[in-house]
Amino acid sequence: MKRIVFLDYIRVFACFLVMLVHASENYYGAPGATDMAGPQSLLLNDTDRFWVSVYDGFSRMAVPLFMIVSAFLLVPMKEGQSAREFYRRRALRILPPFFIFMVLYSTVPLFWGQIDPSTSAQDLSRILLNFPTLAGHLWFIYPLIGLYLFIPIISPWLAKVSAKEERFFIVLFVISTLIPYLNRFAGEVWGQCFWNEFHTLWYFSGYLGYLVLAHYIRVHLTWDTKKRLAVGSLLTVVGAVWTILSFYIQAIPGKIIDTPELEIGWSFCTFNCLMLTTGAFLLFTCIKKERTPRIILQLSELSYGMYLMHIFWLGLWVSVFKTNLELATGIAIPAIAVSTFVCCWVSSLLISYLPGGQWVVGTSSIRRKAIS
Repeated sequence: MKRIVFLDYIRVFACFLVMLVHASENYYGAPGATDMAGPQSLLLNDTDRFWVSVYDGFSRMAVPLFMIVSAFLLVPMKEGQSAREFYRRRALRILPPFFIFMVLYSTVPLFWGQIDPSTSAQDLSRILLNFPTLAGHLWFIYPLIGLYLFIPIISPWLAKVSAKEERFFIVLFVISTLIPYLNRFAGEVWGQCFWNEFHTLWYFSGYLGYLVLAHYIRVHLTWDTKKRLAVGSLLTVVGAVWTILSFYIQAIPGKIIDTPELEIGWSFCTFNCLMLTTGAFLLFTCIKKERTPRIILQLSELSYGMYLMHIFWLGLWVSVFKTNLELATGIAIPAIAVSTFVCCWVSSLLISYLPGGQWVVGTSSIRRKAIS
């Protein structure tokens, strides 16, 4: 299968944005929060309010971009491939590194006192149930696994669906992305109530919508580069402004706010995040290179391991740039993200060359030869 160059660029871009998100979260977590925002948020001043809104808000396309990249490559399944074979390949790709880092996040922080033995024991006992206390970023793997489980089920439909029928699904998905706002301003809608969360569009909502959207763009969208640039730019700008302002307007300095309320516009399946993600993806599809530059290819192949480990490095650079050097917020946040990104890159690359390193960072020996 010929390599799709623009997807490598997206992986690298999205990987960095994840780190930018988590660098920003150190500037609005309420007292007692770790390297990521907790249940409550507190902005200390207008400077933090502005820069967190901009950096974190713009970066909220990261998770949906990863979802779209996976779907773009994997749906529908290859002709003749069984569900068993598909599951086996996906499991070998993501599960070993995932469980290794679950154990690491449950144990390694003991050495510098970030968790106590009882927390470590509890995290280890719950590995098959959920992510560890200090690894909240691993939540992403669970919906990703859910999409992988569903791909063999939806592939037969996608293999024969018409563009018109697929657009009908996408329209319903788009409407579903408005439900968080409807719930905020109009209360429960379309059958929702305290005993029923399954509204009318439940089965057209969530990350499955991004999966179908990715397939539609790959198979049915025939726009030329000029139109993709125009529409992609418009969607990106409007989506970014909406996403940024949704946080900024609510983030009153000195006021403790429930994080889900503050981040309503930062949910990945909201209308504005959909616009932002779709626009950025369309812009990346305009990259027409025949081959991926070596550095981008290397980063792309290592991106999974970099994502898994980045919280270990993030805390170090937060202490350097925020606590010790006390840099201005507008400089500190990207400095934390860039430093974390570089350390994860080097660490993942070194691990990939160790015997069995591919099981830690998710890069096969074949891929390691390709990025050498």
